[in-house]
Amino acid sequence: QVQLIESGGGLVQAGGSLRLSCAASGRTISSSGMGWFRQAPGKEREFAAAINWNGGHLYYADSVKGRFTISRVNAKNTVYLQMNSLKPEDTAVYYCAAVRGFSATKDADVYEYWGQGTPVTVSS
Repeated sequence: QVQLIESGGGLVQAGGSLRLSCAASGRTISSSGMGWFRQAPGKEREFAAAINWNGGHLYYADSVKGRFTISRVNAKNTVYLQMNSLKPEDTAVYYCAAVRGFSATKDADVYEYWGQGTPVTVSS
């Protein structure tokens, strides 16, 4: 069993930056693909970014490409999402998730473990 705890969310002005962290406990995630998803108020959850087990493969939603960077430090059992040039449309609850396998994926149905989420609000 893996527990995922997100942190780093908050209120930021448009154009600002935040770094989200996802700390895992219970077992190592060093062999797991990891992803970040988000859900805006009144909308369905959507994919934001994903990283495979060793950081060699990264995937981004078109809406965040060039602004967000996903990374991981397996020695710390932690995954990060650096968010720059934030826009009001980035406002959402951000969730971290872990795949049982090595690969990264945009498909939320493949993720087995999910965190509780951390809210991000971008003011205009």
